[in-house]
Amino acid sequence: MPAPDEDSRSARDGDFELVTLRNGTRAVRHLGHGEVMHPSVGPWQEARALYVEQSRLAERLRVLGPPLRLWDVGLGAGTNAVAALTCARELGTEQRRELAIVSFEIDLAPLRLALADARGFPFLQPFAAAGNELLKGERWSEGQSHWAVRLGDAAESWDTVGEPADLIFFDPFSPTSNPALWTPAAFAKLRRHARENEGGCTLFTYSAATPTRVSLLLGGFFVGIGAATGMKKETTVGATRPELLEQPLDGRWLSRWERSAAQAPHGVALSEEIRSAVRGHAQF
Repeated sequence: MPAPDEDSRSARDGDFELVTLRNGTRAVRHLGHGEVMHPSVGPWQEARALYVEQSRLAERLRVLGPPLRLWDVGLGAGTNAVAALTCARELGTEQRRELAIVSFEIDLAPLRLALADARGFPFLQPFAAAGNELLKGERWSEGQSHWAVRLGDAAESWDTVGEPADLIFFDPFSPTSNPALWTPAAFAKLRRHARENEGGCTLFTYSAATPTRVSLLLGGFFVGIGAATGMKKETTVGATRPELLEQPLDGRWLSRWERSAAQAPHGVALSEEIRSAVRGHAQF
């Protein structure tokens, strides 16, 4: 994992600071727990590969239909949302349906820092006006693309959005730094806000940890292996329907889980009830 260069801090805002990774890319770090956003390959590369390309966003937007509702859980510096907006803008007249992004974030300091560092985050600049509207609490629109933010506790904010999610970019801080969003209960609540009909919903996240996958399974998702990014050989995909997964976890994964020392989900002690729930999941 590229570590921050301790001599290249240039700005701070509340609990956050800007750092330069050893590979030369800029990133945002939390001053309290020290976690860096998108630490493996830099924010833009990860946003494009892990979230936009893997979700086939361009392909989805080329198909005529109702608005595609993207939930961006963990706005951070805005990279994932801007990568999605960039994808839509690059489609031009090929975009056949609206893209409606709702970002969830408890602190807008990372977005303020990144927008102020045009050289470090050049990919944000084409949407600087959009980001500034969000910072003022306003909704932004351009053609068939729309972007809004829900500020506050993410899990509580999910209840404030009327329409279910078609696509979820799940990118909050890790379970160690932000444990509440990674529990089976949190994923079960998110699952209740995911679209069931009309194609279902897929969720993409950087974590490939066994407890993350167990939490998703217990939360009601079907779970599969996601694309590699940086030094991660795998990430994770969740879905409301099994046919949406290209590489679903199978009996071999279940056998490895049975032998694993990390059988428990995040935030919950392992019990026979949990073991039975995983073994009895419809996926297996």
